[in-house]
Amino acid sequence: MDTLNRGIRDAFRNSIRTFGIVLILAVAIAMTLVMFMALKTVESKIESVKSSIGNYVTVSPAGIHGFEGGGELLTSSDIDSIKTMSNVKGVTSTLNDRLRNGDDTNLESAIEPGSFGNRQQERSGDSSSGNTSQNENNNPNGQPQGEFKMPVMVVGTDDLSITASLNVSELNITSGEKFDAASEEAVAMIGTKLAEKNNLSVGSTFQAYGQNVKVVGIFDGGNDFANNSVVMPIKTLQKLSAQEGQINSIIVEATSIDSVSTLETDIKSKLGNKADVVSQQDSSNQAIQPLENIKSISFYSLIGALISGSIILFLTMLMVVRERKREIGVLKAIGSSNAGIMAQFSVEALVLTITSSVVGIIIGVFMSNPVLNMLVKNAATGGEGPLGRPGQGGAGMMMRFGEGMMSGARNVLNNLSATVGWEIILYGLLAAIVIAIIGSAVPAYIIAKVRPAEAMRAE
Repeated sequence: MDTLNRGIRDAFRNSIRTFGIVLILAVAIAMTLVMFMALKTVESKIESVKSSIGNYVTVSPAGIHGFEGGGELLTSSDIDSIKTMSNVKGVTSTLNDRLRNGDDTNLESAIEPGSFGNRQQERSGDSSSGNTSQNENNNPNGQPQGEFKMPVMVVGTDDLSITASLNVSELNITSGEKFDAASEEAVAMIGTKLAEKNNLSVGSTFQAYGQNVKVVGIFDGGNDFANNSVVMPIKTLQKLSAQEGQINSIIVEATSIDSVSTLETDIKSKLGNKADVVSQQDSSNQAIQPLENIKSISFYSLIGALISGSIILFLTMLMVVRERKREIGVLKAIGSSNAGIMAQFSVEALVLTITSSVVGIIIGVFMSNPVLNMLVKNAATGGEGPLGRPGQGGAGMMMRFGEGMMSGARNVLNNLSATVGWEIILYGLLAAIVIAIIGSAVPAYIIAKVRPAEAMRAE
């Protein structure tokens, strides 16, 4: 008990020195806590990004970007060859097409062309019947005449569970039901905007490629573009559009995230230059790289802060012990053991450390987000690329799928926020206590080994 009382009293025997020690240690502890919080926050965000990306590889025809470019579509045989590969959990194939009012369908788009749509129409030189009154030969200026109507997007799929492949951000059935994706019947689901524009409901029919198609469901796709589209079983769309066996996007799910890279390489090797193959792991790695930079900075800063705090405490206690060399000599002369002397100084160091920790935790809580924001600015090397905008290349379907999977990942840096939990505070306090015990016990043990006569000799 005497050892405990003396240790506590000694911690505050010199108020100026105590204030200085507490202030310096508090800053070191605050920086340690801030870096530890930054490290845990970034690690959590990295795991979140990885889990949001998924184990997907997208395959699209080379040279085709949406409805632009040229080349050959993929085929059912390509699907079969991919399915036989190892590390494949599932394969989803889709086919996209456009339905033009008067040519392919009696559906009218719910989206007005506007300046953007009209410009694309003019630049494409499209003079489809039903949309223009004269053909290009009668229109030397290349400007379409008559009222231009936006086409209706139609998607054929063999798996409705992969919503990103359907040009939708979500697939909420508002009326009716989903069709069987393996069906060959002339059935379809249509978006809410398209249904309203054409006065269609579940059970109604519309014309597509000269055939009657039955509406079995109406869905909300999450945005106006999606809600102006048609979704069919892929076999139905292939048959109606005279594209049997044709596919313009394949989404391959790997058995695990660790096997994505291998699967991507295998697909590239199998399909060669006929397809563009991109894995979501590529995008994941690009999105995670700035986070890894912050993680490295936080880790090394944490180590630096711990070492600095340890050195500060060690030198402080070494100075205190040396100042009390004569006092230690007296204590040994009256029978105090080395262990008792070490315990007294350890108690003093613990009191100083715990006091500094309380102050440091308060400072750390207020500094955590500003310091994290500073790390973000230093680690983010620019707004372009994976975090500024989605990368280019591949088909339109692949891009939309990639953007859907990466919608959260592209903004990971903007959404970083340090959180302070009791677990983090407890770890920080335990680390400070360990440092205090070691930092005080070592110099106390060294000086306690000195003989009483030598310690009491005037310096």
